[in-house]
Amino acid sequence: MKYLKHYFPFILICLVSCSVNKAKIDDSLEKYFKAKNVDGCFTMLNNANGKITVYNMKWDTVRFLPASTFKIVNGLIGLETGKVTDENMVIKWDGKKHYLPDGSEIKDWNKDLSFKEAFKVSSVPYFQEIARRIGADTMKQWIDTLGYGNKDISGPIDSFWLNNTLKISPDEQLGLLKKLYFDQLPFRKSVQQQMRDIMMKENTTAYKLSYKTGWGFDESNHSIGWLCGWIEENNHVYFFVTLVKSDDPKIDMKQVRIGITKDILKQFGFFEGKK
Repeated sequence: MKYLKHYFPFILICLVSCSVNKAKIDDSLEKYFKAKNVDGCFTMLNNANGKITVYNMKWDTVRFLPASTFKIVNGLIGLETGKVTDENMVIKWDGKKHYLPDGSEIKDWNKDLSFKEAFKVSSVPYFQEIARRIGADTMKQWIDTLGYGNKDISGPIDSFWLNNTLKISPDEQLGLLKKLYFDQLPFRKSVQQQMRDIMMKENTTAYKLSYKTGWGFDESNHSIGWLCGWIEENNHVYFFVTLVKSDDPKIDMKQVRIGITKDILKQFGFFEGKK
């Protein structure tokens, strides 16, 4: 692992989760989860004053499969090690069609994709190929160095973040986001900047919103949805993580997780450039 030795010789860098001991518990956010008939939690860090707000603390420090939020770390490792040359690197479609649980075809995956495009549409096959190119030994060294969740990648190299082998808590996700934002992860600054750029979803005169989503299934086949990111207003940054749990096989997770997140952010006064 010449990359790790070059930047941090003989040091293990751990993701520092945000302290929840002094968190403000905000039960008023429960209504947004109930409106969607789901369970879950929300946590936010105001970087300006270090204050943490949490809804449903019981889930905030429980680890779940990261699902496609792992594409953040998978992409960082790929870029750092050169397995991903740049955001325009294309991986050819292997011809296999992919489908959602409801049987509908995921057409955005079933074609040739660049790294940037694959991240945008959250293509599982693209990032599975990246993981295979990185390899188990190199992947394990990076996961250990980052102290990512339970650090368990013992499942197949192309699915350990999807099959409940690797797990991470909302609190730990928050710690990762903060380190990424401030160039504090053990990757080149240019690599971390590339990831921040690719995570940006909305860039307006009032705010900038960046995030990565994830959707998977726990051991009980319940849906686990993630939306992890940050919002910037008036040169201040706020990090947040939304976790959604549901036993509804027909849940529209794409709409539920963004709907809950934006409703909460609106309650906190975001999107108007006044924060």
